[in-house]
Amino acid sequence: MAETRTPHELLPLTPAVFHILLALTDQERHGYGIMKEVEAQTEGEMLLRPGTLYQAIKRMLELGLIEESAERPDPALDDERRRYYKLSGLGRRTAAAEAARLQKLVHLVSRKNLNPAN
Repeated sequence: MAETRTPHELLPLTPAVFHILLALTDQERHGYGIMKEVEAQTEGEMLLRPGTLYQAIKRMLELGLIEESAERPDPALDDERRRYYKLSGLGRRTAAAEAARLQKLVHLVSRKNLNPAN
C-alpha cells in the first residue's frame, strides 16, 4: 500500500529513481524497457543493473510513485511474464519537483561560476 506523502517529502531522489521516473513519463514500460530507456536518455552514462532496477521498482511501488499496469500488449508480441509499470500522479509530481530542485541547483552553480565550461 502506498504511503501518503507529498513530493517534497521524497526529495532528493536517487539518480536511479529519477531516471526511472523519467523513463516512464512518456509510456508504460517493462523492466528491460526501463533499463534500455535509461541507458539511451543518459547516452550510456547510467547503466541500471537488474538488482538495482528491481529494488528501486519495489520501493517506488511501495511509495506510490509508480503502479503496475493492467494494460498488456498483444500476447503474440510480448512475453506474458513481463510486468509493465506506469507513472502515478504522485510519481509525475515528484519527478517535476525533483526537476525544479535540480534547476535551482544548476542556477546556484552558475551564480558561483562553477560551470564546467569555465
